[in-house]
Amino acid sequence: MASLRGLITARSGLGREELHQIGIHYLQRVRKIAPMAERITNKMPGNFRYVGLIRLAFPNARIIHIRRDPLDTCLSCFSILFMHDYQPFSYDLAELGRYYRAYTALMEHWREVLPLEHILEVQYEELVVNFEPLARRIVAYCGLDWDAACLEFHKTKRPVWTASAIQVRQPIYRSSIGRWKAYEDMLRPLSEALEGD
Repeated sequence: MASLRGLITARSGLGREELHQIGIHYLQRVRKIAPMAERITNKMPGNFRYVGLIRLAFPNARIIHIRRDPLDTCLSCFSILFMHDYQPFSYDLAELGRYYRAYTALMEHWREVLPLEHILEVQYEELVVNFEPLARRIVAYCGLDWDAACLEFHKTKRPVWTASAIQVRQPIYRSSIGRWKAYEDMLRPLSEALEGD
């Protein structure tokens, strides 16, 4: 099997230096937003599309894939009005289901072509129930020392500019697990799309 670098280079014409420049350009843009940050976290929902590019442009990047029940994931996306129309697929249940299937197929591809240690996979429902051990695993995977403040993340004073800003200010809660069940009849187009060919 061809290497990931070889595949991207062959299909895009990008060489090692161009990939390096992509990384530098991205970091320059982020530094303008957060000049004092020692670490950068980018949790945009569409990042799964760029896992291969991220691995090549940022060889030391830590990629964490949080998996969650498909219906809960899609309901969460459907219930948020994303800024600047960044997630246009999320406003139609059937389209959202098809998009989710494409996401799972692409993540399966990344699992096949990348060494196992390049992506840490965590199940959301397990994280909520066993937060400390999995939080410790995530922190260790990132090459960081454990800090007890991780258990009280909701008390941080740092600014949060994401759609999950309200959740970040709360302790871990379980009410989002199985949330879709209250809307089961209304989510039929979604569930049918998730089961599609």
